[in-house]
Amino acid sequence: MEKRVALITGASSGIGKALALKFAQENFNVVLAARNEQALKQLVEEIELKQQSAIYIITDVAKEEDCKNLIKDTISYFGKIDVLINNAGISMRAIFETTAIDVIEKVMQINFFGAVYCTKYALPYIISSQGSIIAISSIAGYRGLPGRTGYSASKFAMHGFFQSLRLENLKHKLHVLIACPGYTASNIRNAALNADGNAQSETPLNETKLMQAGEVAKIIFNGYVKKSDEIIMTKEGKIAVLLAKFFPAILDILIYKKVKKEPGSPF
Repeated sequence: MEKRVALITGASSGIGKALALKFAQENFNVVLAARNEQALKQLVEEIELKQQSAIYIITDVAKEEDCKNLIKDTISYFGKIDVLINNAGISMRAIFETTAIDVIEKVMQINFFGAVYCTKYALPYIISSQGSIIAISSIAGYRGLPGRTGYSASKFAMHGFFQSLRLENLKHKLHVLIACPGYTASNIRNAALNADGNAQSETPLNETKLMQAGEVAKIIFNGYVKKSDEIIMTKEGKIAVLLAKFFPAILDILIYKKVKKEPGSPF
């Protein structure tokens, strides 16, 4: 049978890299998109050493033209797209009062518009292949987190967009999965923007105690196979979503206390 094709943004590290390895292991041709060419080259070599197929395309998802070319080049090389995984993302950590507006704009441009751009140009091919679109989101898309106004806003926007997209394409049987990992060991907190838009360069969490990217990739792949609509991956996340429905005031207090305890917290 002809191999299926999975396109993964933000594939150079963390969850994106783990997803690339997982889908390649499951006999997909994988297309890796990110800005870090050296990391992409190394990942392609790692995948090819396992007798699996991968290519990379340097892409800045914040630029619409890059996303358009990403889809065009993928189709030119493989002729189709079966799975689009909108994983590229960035975080921020600062109170809104002191945060420069362009920080919020940058987070929205990468997290939300990057997913919109890629989905826009890939959609006809995915509908044609009766494929899947996977959006890597967060519990921050269910309840706003203090100190992450831009990040939470981008994830709320993603949820609304992909839920609407799913409903618009019921007749096409388009599979849209919104996946919400818990805190995962990755570079996202080191690269998170501060109030001035610079990378904070350190994580406020003990990364060794967090979910591992490989574990997240397995859960997402299983959700893809089962055609799940949404996945919340941790017990803490599931409790948070439940509390948001029935006891929102209590949840707000719990979230604030948790964030306040983080090293270097802005509160």
